[in-house]
Amino acid sequence: MNKNQQQNQYFVDLHVHIGRDNNDLPVKITASRKLTFANIAKECLNRKGIDIVGIVDCASPRVIEDIGTLMRSGEMRELKDGGLRYRDTVTVILESEIETREKNGRLSHQIAFFPYFADIREFSKKMKGVVTNLNLSSQNSGITAQEFFNIVNGLGGIVIPAHIFTPHKSVYGSCVAHLNEMFTPATIKKIPAVELGLSADTFLADHLEDLGDFTFLTNSDAHSLPKIAREYNVISMEEPTFKELLMALRRESDRRVITNYGLDPKLGKYHRTYCEECNNMASGFPPVFQCEKCGSKKVTRGVLDRIIEISDGRDTISPAHRPPYCHQVALDFVPGVGKKTLDKLFGYFGTEMNILHKASYQEISQVVGFKIAKDIIAAREGKLSLLAGGGGKYGRVDRESEDNKVFDSLF
Repeated sequence: MNKNQQQNQYFVDLHVHIGRDNNDLPVKITASRKLTFANIAKECLNRKGIDIVGIVDCASPRVIEDIGTLMRSGEMRELKDGGLRYRDTVTVILESEIETREKNGRLSHQIAFFPYFADIREFSKKMKGVVTNLNLSSQNSGITAQEFFNIVNGLGGIVIPAHIFTPHKSVYGSCVAHLNEMFTPATIKKIPAVELGLSADTFLADHLEDLGDFTFLTNSDAHSLPKIAREYNVISMEEPTFKELLMALRRESDRRVITNYGLDPKLGKYHRTYCEECNNMASGFPPVFQCEKCGSKKVTRGVLDRIIEISDGRDTISPAHRPPYCHQVALDFVPGVGKKTLDKLFGYFGTEMNILHKASYQEISQVVGFKIAKDIIAAREGKLSLLAGGGGKYGRVDRESEDNKVFDSLF
């Protein structure tokens, strides 16, 4: 993408976690220690080429303190139309991911988006008496998703359900079959988008009639710096601000998501049902909720299986507003692309977005050789053959596949 020619298109990842604060105290226990607020902004600027990043742990008092430090130093400033601008290049959207509990006891994750620093500080104060430890990420609030929405909406923020199909703590994966079981009709109209998660794509999600009016977001849910932008969106806006982003999610005045870029769902951790007893991955026609090998019902349900279960046999029907979904295999999934190879690529091309959207096969091959260049081109065009993931284990590239061997022969 050439920004000199297309001034209004931006690379956007709206779900990145913070591992530690500036004092090396934990925020997201399962995330990398290198994931600090400042390091995320630097990674987006220097290596990823992400224009807008949403950081989902900004309500932590520790993170609020780190943000204040950056603002006082002049490295970051607040934008009139919402969002924080880092070094006049990367826009940060202030977000908070919270775990809600429905009356049936089931859990889901919801993300609150706020335009201004004062808003996230006020939200943090309100949540202090609701969660056990506000310093930590994705805490169980004990309130319903509707109650959570009421709090966020009252502060001028918006709510977007996170990774909506994962079998653990998501709207459709573990809570309900229809959104109106969780939110009122009036609330549903005020939710502009949903996040698909790594194990689903547009083709799968549009099996559900429920989702026809929503904008789809493909975000990384990154728990380490290299995982930022493993899924991302290209969004058309006049400026990279909160106000413009919200207009794009609502598809107002020609602002919109132009393309969703994401992993093939097979690479996600929960694509197919997985047996916890014998480690067998379901391969039969979905839905499969009992192990085909040993008969056990002790399984982790797959996203594909769950979607087919609740779709009532509906075929995929995408509304006219739905943009294309492009399958890409993130660079760190590609065999042979380790840290040294990535450093070479970044040193030459600057950012991952340049590698994925600008660099030619010939240019890449001059930096890392023909074999890896072939795989990178295949990965970014969604042409690698994959083995499905499940039960919390990522899928992987099938190096023995005849499809991949055929692709090699084409170069």
